[in-house]
Amino acid sequence: MYLDGSDTAPVSGRAPDILALLGDRSTLARQPAFRIAEADGPADLSAYRRLRRDAFVYEQGLFRGHDLDDRDTDPRTLVLIARGRDGTVVGGVRLGPATDGPDIGWWQGGRLVVAPAVRGSAGVGAALVRAACARAEAEGALRFDATVQTRNEVLFRRLGWRRVRDVTAAGSPHVLMRWPIGRIAAQASAAKAALGPLLDPLATASPGFIGDDGAPVPGTDVVAACDAIVPSMVERAPDWAGWCAVLVNVNDLAAMGAAPVGLLDALGAPDAAHAARVLTGLSRAAQAYGVPVLGGHTQLGVPAALSVTALGRTRHPVPGGGGRPGHAVRLTADLGGTWRPGYRGRQWDSTSHRRADELRTMTGAVAAARPAAAKDVSMAGVAGTLGMLAEASGCRAVLDVAAVPRPREAAMGDWLTCFPGFAMLTADAPGAPPLAAGPAEGAVCGELSAGEGVGLRWPDGDITEAVTSTVTGMGPA
Repeated sequence: MYLDGSDTAPVSGRAPDILALLGDRSTLARQPAFRIAEADGPADLSAYRRLRRDAFVYEQGLFRGHDLDDRDTDPRTLVLIARGRDGTVVGGVRLGPATDGPDIGWWQGGRLVVAPAVRGSAGVGAALVRAACARAEAEGALRFDATVQTRNEVLFRRLGWRRVRDVTAAGSPHVLMRWPIGRIAAQASAAKAALGPLLDPLATASPGFIGDDGAPVPGTDVVAACDAIVPSMVERAPDWAGWCAVLVNVNDLAAMGAAPVGLLDALGAPDAAHAARVLTGLSRAAQAYGVPVLGGHTQLGVPAALSVTALGRTRHPVPGGGGRPGHAVRLTADLGGTWRPGYRGRQWDSTSHRRADELRTMTGAVAAARPAAAKDVSMAGVAGTLGMLAEASGCRAVLDVAAVPRPREAAMGDWLTCFPGFAMLTADAPGAPPLAAGPAEGAVCGELSAGEGVGLRWPDGDITEAVTSTVTGMGPA
């Protein structure tokens, strides 16, 4: 007798598996009618292309002979297929970068096809579209378009896509649709949106320096900065947390054109061994950047926690809110290094392998150039930090995606939202000299204008909204 009480083995259209052997009829009955997966080898691709030929060449007459094009031979193109219970390919869709050359985060889907026998109630087409959206975002896309036949606009709208404009493809009316990717806005909102109302009762910032990376001490040439490290990072990567505690504070001072003169640390750790690992990383970074640890406080027998205060000096602090409409935006970033182990897509380690002289050249670049505005890229990422600079400047920012300096290893979506080690955003009059930042690379990649938020400008001239309003709510400096 089988598990379901029957004396006969259950029948399945697939090869026998553990469910069939055990006789679990109820589980077999609940199996989905199809599954979505990436095409696996020539047989899957051939089956998908046969469906396309039958639909687009023979059934609809959109093409003559075949519907193949350059996207089919592009090695970056991905194909997702729907496979029925018997293994037959019953649908598919392709997606990949929309432009030749480096992938800049603009992806395009197309050639969505479903076998006639399963069209309608099975939901294969909708499932393929959803899977394509998820895969594009997972690959780091920040823009995902599809040119769809007019009759399919309703389906795409129902799935959350937005209409862009009418277009013509293969000689017939189509609609350009766009999937809304809110990755940048979500990160900026989660990290910074509450700051305005939260910090309003303090309201102690010096005029002209609201929302800055550091705070000028009134009546002196001292700039103070303070950063806390995420507790989970202090717990799981104590040495790296110690290094980063120095890195982020020195970067804060550097963004204001201040030379670091000392650090104070506040450390909590479960035991002395854990504290020693944190302090080892902190000491290495302090030596590399040439800034002494003046003192601090250490508490053992408590959950892991780390905060560092940095002091620097400058007679001419550079504000984060000094930008004006018409100013050019420049990103200067150290593209060397790689993703930090355990933090892929979130933390780019461009500093731990650098020589001391290279680190100090990079952190002295803003002081030497004295741009109108500067901010170091924080956990809000390049796009979110640009939104903060624009907000403090009372402006809107537009970022030219294709012009952004970026490591080859980093997808655009990851790069614009990660913590990049050393990266400075500056705003200044067009034609202003670049930052002399040693191994870091820089490029003008946008501008400030009237308004608010951050737009991403693509090579075809379209602008997608990355941040639609202010980032922090703290307002202009």
